Amino acid sequence: MDSFEHHLLVAMPNMDDPYFARSLTYICEHNDKGAMGLVINQPVGMSLKELIEQADKDAIVLQEKAETIVLAGGPVSQDRGFILHTSQPGWSSSLQLTPEIMITTSKDILSVLGNENAPEKSLVTLGYAGWTAGQLEEEVQQNSWLIVEADTDILFDVPIHKKWEEAVRKLGIDVWQLGPDAGHA
Repeated sequence: MDSFEHHLLVAMPNMDDPYFARSLTYICEHNDKGAMGLVINQPVGMSLKELIEQADKDAIVLQEKAETIVLAGGPVSQDRGFILHTSQPGWSSSLQLTPEIMITTSKDILSVLGNENAPEKSLVTLGYAGWTAGQLEEEVQQNSWLIVEADTDILFDVPIHKKWEEAVRKLGIDVWQLGPDAGHA
């Protein structure tokens, strides 16, 4: 596999970094300079309404979206927001990742995330995970991660506390089969 873009990194049970234990990370970018991804199953303890109110006091937040959980996207730049969402052009700083998925880092999207003008599906993270050139490939070789192709169901529809297990299931493995020594043959 040349690139892990649009794949999920499933943290192996032996992952000793407490930040990434049982984490599921969506890889947004992967090239010869390194990789960038968003952890999509670690809550930060903040609701979407709280985040939006900090950024735009006048933004309308519908009741059904107010308690959406904001995620810890990774240990890098935890003061910056990264919104992974179904395609919706028009934001000042967006990147099309696949035909269905975009990432937006500009604050202009925050004013609509809580209402009917928001992209159909989205998740909001603070921070991101980054790897230097060759680092991610090395971690995969060391059996720190399993890799599975991403899909919009796991990204946006599966409840946060079930995302890791669902990604493992997509690999065709039962969670109990993942011992500390499991990995690549």
